[in-house]
Amino acid sequence: MSEVVKSRTDTRTAIVEAAAALLHESGPGAVTTRGVAERAGVQAPAIYRLFGDKDGLLEAVAEHVLAAFVAGKAAGMAAATASDVDPLDDLRASWHRQIDFGLANPAVFRLLSDPERVRGSAAARMGREVLETRVHRLAAAGRLRVPEPHAVALIQAAGVGTIQTLLATPPEHRDPALGDSMMEAVLARILTDAPAATPDGPRATAVALRAVAPQLETLTASERHLLIEWLDRITETQA
Repeated sequence: MSEVVKSRTDTRTAIVEAAAALLHESGPGAVTTRGVAERAGVQAPAIYRLFGDKDGLLEAVAEHVLAAFVAGKAAGMAAATASDVDPLDDLRASWHRQIDFGLANPAVFRLLSDPERVRGSAAARMGREVLETRVHRLAAAGRLRVPEPHAVALIQAAGVGTIQTLLATPPEHRDPALGDSMMEAVLARILTDAPAATPDGPRATAVALRAVAPQLETLTASERHLLIEWLDRITETQA
């Protein structure tokens, strides 16, 4: 890496980290060009040159903070998978970390609640992929009674709604049980504890088989495609 490129990268990192610290400590109002420049030890024009304007800087900061958090989630999931941690326990632990992150980083959460920003966020996409993998583990274990995409959407919507509700409530009036109650409500909708002994048994079995169908090498590609089509038809049937 050339010295010029390295210097540009180092400057960008210093600015983002300085802005992230100010955002966390005092909110978006504290992220001024002067304040960030002083904290990062750079000249103010460097901020405009690298980020365009304050909104561009805030977007970079939100991405930086979320990327670090998601990297931790991915590492936790990899460790849970390697240690064969129960997928439901892993999902619950991840849910609690997500709620805690949102409450600890309200400014970042609000920035990333903008649908336009979420669509363009690589970190947000990675976070969804981590959640999809966690849900896939549940499906492969025969624990889901709804299609995987539906379960992912429910969990994500519930998480965003829970954090928004808590942030909109003064800390002294927040319901400490809200997060757990919402998680249990979602789990009651998407899970089945005994697939073979409940009316949802066929669907749960289909969801579990659908999770591993792409890896069934004993079938031809055409056969796998047809099997997946049949299983999707079963799992999409409303109870």
